[in-house]
Amino acid sequence: MRFVWRWRRNPLRRRSDVLEAWAGVAAVLLMLALGAVAGWTVGSFAHGALREAVREQQQHRHLVSAEVVRVVTGTAAEPDHESTTGREGYGRFLARWQDPGGVEHTGLVALHQAPGPQERFPLWTDDEGRIAGRPMDRATAAVHAVLAGAAAAAGTAGLVEGVRRVVVWRLVHRRYAQWDREWRQAGHTWGRADAGS
Repeated sequence: MRFVWRWRRNPLRRRSDVLEAWAGVAAVLLMLALGAVAGWTVGSFAHGALREAVREQQQHRHLVSAEVVRVVTGTAAEPDHESTTGREGYGRFLARWQDPGGVEHTGLVALHQAPGPQERFPLWTDDEGRIAGRPMDRATAAVHAVLAGAAAAAGTAGLVEGVRRVVVWRLVHRRYAQWDREWRQAGHTWGRADAGS
C-alpha cells in the first residue's frame, strides 16, 4: 500500500518518493531480465563444460577388481588424528590391482566395509592405474549446471538490489540535506509573530 502511495496525486508527495518508487520497479524488471539471462548463459556454459568432463572421465576412468593385501593400522604419512577426520568408519588397506594395460599396482585404499585378506573389491582407476574417483554421470552434471545457473541468477539479482539500495540511499541523503537547508532558512523566523505564519 505504501508503494502505491508514491504515485497518487498528493501535495505531500515529493519528487524523491516518485524516483524511489521507479527505482524499485526498474530493479524488479532488471532482476527478472538480467537474472534470467545470466542464469541461462552461465548454466549453458557450465552444462557444456560438465558434459565434456563427463565424456572424458567416462572414457579415461576404469572399474577394476582390486585385492586386499593387508590391513594398515597406521602410517608415517598420517601420524595425527586430525588428518583422518571425516573418515570415521573407514578402514585403510594395502591393495593390489592391475591397470587397463595389465601393469600391476599397489597402494593404500580407504574402504567403508572391512574386507578380509585376499578379498576382492571394485576400484576406480585412471588410464595409468592411479586410484581415481567414480566418473561423473550426466544427471550429476545437469544438476551442477542448474545450480551454477541459479547461483548466477541470484548473484545478478543481488547486484541489482545492491545498486537499488545505493540509489535509494542517495535519494534519502539528498532529501535530508534539503530538509536541513529548509530548516536553516525557516529557523530565524520560527515563532515570530510578524513572520506571516
